[in-house]
Amino acid sequence: MFIYALLLLTFALALFSIFFTYTAAAALFRHNWSRLFAGLSLGVFIYLYGTWVYLTIEAKYVFGISLLLALIIGFLRRKRGKRASRTWQIIFNLLFGAGLSLLSILYFTGTTGKPETIELSFPMKTGRYFVLQGGKGLPTNLFHYSLRGAIYAMDIVKLKPDGRRANKIFSKKLSDYEIFGDTLYSPCDGRVLKAYGNNPDNIPPDMSRGPNNTNQVIIETTNSFIFLGHMKEGSVIVHDGEVIKKGQPMGCVGNSGFSTEPHLHIQAHKKVPGLPWYQGPPLYIHFNGKGYLLYEVIRPRRVMMVQE
Repeated sequence: MFIYALLLLTFALALFSIFFTYTAAAALFRHNWSRLFAGLSLGVFIYLYGTWVYLTIEAKYVFGISLLLALIIGFLRRKRGKRASRTWQIIFNLLFGAGLSLLSILYFTGTTGKPETIELSFPMKTGRYFVLQGGKGLPTNLFHYSLRGAIYAMDIVKLKPDGRRANKIFSKKLSDYEIFGDTLYSPCDGRVLKAYGNNPDNIPPDMSRGPNNTNQVIIETTNSFIFLGHMKEGSVIVHDGEVIKKGQPMGCVGNSGFSTEPHLHIQAHKKVPGLPWYQGPPLYIHFNGKGYLLYEVIRPRRVMMVQE
């Protein structure tokens, strides 16, 4: 129900921002500039933070075009004699718009300053993937922020050609999710610190087995650790201590551990002598030279597989 509520809220606020923007643009600018500011601020916020993917990511682009058209048509049909906003309305619109504008700026900048990065190869094949959770710390990566310092961790799903991540908004059938069973390739050269794959996959949205039942591979490099989790039961084909190369198959995406739906969880930490892998400073991941934020689409280069 929570997913349906978020989706309903996204569309309700999107429609409200279109209406608010149109009516403000259709009035004299000097009378309703604060309403226009509030409407556009809400529109940008919903465009960035809206849970469009639970229906289809294409809905996000339709909304963006609709908001722009509402602004243009409103200006073209501007009416004179529209009553000016009252003082309290101007103050409310300014505070409302300023708050949403700040959140929109923080979407891109985060609150952690300039993060230290790690360069990795995207670990899946050609297709369209999507950052379901991620970003530069707060406010976009709220869920991961308190998980063992995983402030730059990413949850990644795969999109169907029509922009959906699954056959239904929220399905209990694992095969309905586009990413389920996708092959995972090593994103770098390194040594397998830990590999485990015997935990059963959860039936969405049940995640009562908790984080200790996550099928996973942890890769150790000279300067870092890379954790890949929620892998499919019985799919992990690498072993503790094994030296692996970038592009080498490791297993498949699943839904084990603390996970409500099939996805890849990936996080990276700087190597610090004497500290467990998860206590090292978190690293912001670049895939093939590019960093990704919450709700961004990833179009990876073709994975070059290691020939045995």
